Amino acid sequence: QVQVVESGGGLVQAGASLRLSCVVSERPGGRFVVGWFRQAPGTEREYVSSIVWSSQQAYVTDSANGRITISRDNAKNTVYLQMNNLGPEDTAVYDCATGSGIETSSHRNPMSYSYWGQGTQVTISS
Repeated sequence: QVQVVESGGGLVQAGASLRLSCVVSERPGGRFVVGWFRQAPGTEREYVSSIVWSSQQAYVTDSANGRITISRDNAKNTVYLQMNNLGPEDTAVYDCATGSGIETSSHRNPMSYSYWGQGTQVTISS
């Protein structure tokens, strides 16, 4: 089965940067998409970014304002989420997910994804 493992979270001060990693043990068939979501305590899960593996077509939330970049390393089966100029509003559990057959119109919907990691905590101190 597909396993998803996230890493790279931690406690940093406002204005710092973090790069999160998502390693996918096996690639799903079809349109293989990897997405990042986040959830702060007491809030709904929020879409952050996603990437189509083969084409490297990348998407980010409209609120990213240039601070977020997603990329992938084919040799390492890894997707990276680079986040710069972090603020307290970015504090959340960040979770990576993947699935196949996900069209562009559906990639912001967490219900579209089949496999999820355990999450990595990002905490921004102010």
